[in-house]
Amino acid sequence: MRAPRALIPLLSVCGAAAVVTAAGVGADIDGLPGGGPAHADGAVRKPPPKAAITAVDWNVCGAPEAGCPLGSRPAELAKRVAGQLHVTEVGGRKVHANAAFLQEICSGQVQALKKASWFASWSWQFAAYPDGPSCVGGQGRLGVALGARVALDGVQQTRLPSPSGARRIALCGEAGAWRTRLCVTQFSSPAEDPQGEWRRKQARAFASLAGAGTRVVAGGDLAEPPENAALDPLYRAYAECDQSGSSRTGAKTLQNWQGTAVEKDDYLFITKSATVSCTVPAGTDKSSDHRPVSAMIRFR
Repeated sequence: MRAPRALIPLLSVCGAAAVVTAAGVGADIDGLPGGGPAHADGAVRKPPPKAAITAVDWNVCGAPEAGCPLGSRPAELAKRVAGQLHVTEVGGRKVHANAAFLQEICSGQVQALKKASWFASWSWQFAAYPDGPSCVGGQGRLGVALGARVALDGVQQTRLPSPSGARRIALCGEAGAWRTRLCVTQFSSPAEDPQGEWRRKQARAFASLAGAGTRVVAGGDLAEPPENAALDPLYRAYAECDQSGSSRTGAKTLQNWQGTAVEKDDYLFITKSATVSCTVPAGTDKSSDHRPVSAMIRFR
């Protein structure tokens, strides 16, 4: 594990740094005492309650193709995903995730997660890639998934601008208990979009779908390194969990065939007013060609 990034407030208040603490899975929301400012109409508007979200974004590589170590063993991969969510590491601490942003996962694997006892209180949503392959072993279609340990409402599946025959989709939902909008997607691969034209359009569309609300967490495999201009709309609207200050940086997540991390392709974009700590494992992931991105997020 690389040295964890210190807990950094994305936007400090009166110059004082906020501190994120690891919340147990059952302690996602703390009540915020007191009321909001008085308004001209005499109403007192209370701010939303505090929320602590421990998120994992991961391209699990469930496709039945070369380069996906467990693509031909879907049941084993489902157990690996469950294990990653049950215990992940952020800032040197082992914590339980309460939100998942998954790509290249089979619909059957999402059903397996729903049935697992540890996920009994989770809500799961799945969207198949419109032109994606079927998974092996009768595990359904390949796609993206959102999971949260709170109810997800207003779920939307939206097709992104994409090349013919390789259409991409975004999946968004409202976590009402956290007052937070969650979105996940996977952009076109370099093989599908060699010039990056479609990824530029996809980034604009995804930023628009995620919205400009007070609380947003948007994750995915975006198939571009941080410095690429295609990601400008997302970096303008949000802060990425692993960036340093205003610089567009972050640990590499995409692995080559030897298991060496070669490029950051995986992201968690978060409303800039949040406080966040973010970690990417330093070691090779043997179940996928991507390393997971884990973050502890505190909305105040």
